[in-house]
Amino acid sequence: MTSTLKGITLKGSAELVAEFFSFGINSILYQRGIYPPETFTRVTHYDLSLLLTTDPKLKSYLTNVVSQLKEWLFECTVQKLVLVITCLETNEVLERWQFDIECDKSAKESSAPREKSIKTIQHEIRSVIRQITATVTFLPLLETPCAFDLLVIQTRTWWFQINGKNQGRRPLTSQRRCVCIPSPLQSTR
Repeated sequence: MTSTLKGITLKGSAELVAEFFSFGINSILYQRGIYPPETFTRVTHYDLSLLLTTDPKLKSYLTNVVSQLKEWLFECTVQKLVLVITCLETNEVLERWQFDIECDKSAKESSAPREKSIKTIQHEIRSVIRQITATVTFLPLLETPCAFDLLVIQTRTWWFQINGKNQGRRPLTSQRRCVCIPSPLQSTR
């Protein structure tokens, strides 16, 4: 069975949105049981209790992904981020968590004060984190070992580098591009 969730729209500074993705991805990986609960630790952020991985490889992977994502967000070239959960045995897509991103291109060219306060942006991020948690309560259990990949849908052709290696260097004719960032580990379930 494939579960496709309605897209979640994020607006805000590149710094905050990139930081959110780190928490959002960690939350989904924990809540869906992709990695064991003992590989996560609780932290308080956005006035919420959130989970972060303690697995060194996953932590390094997410740090690199979020760093690259932040650059793309500053450039306003990201349209969507999709976390895809697949069955490890069959490679069947079981779930897609899609986050729609609305970039304010005028913010890049203007030094005028933002119309949205950091407090408002953080409130929206808290709301999305709560939405992730609430959504998990009605999804079926994942009863098979799973893996995940991250897809970044961009508006222009860009090179993707992680640890100095180019990946996904195929320009699309529509000037829209999807970069698949495979996860570093197989599920340990």
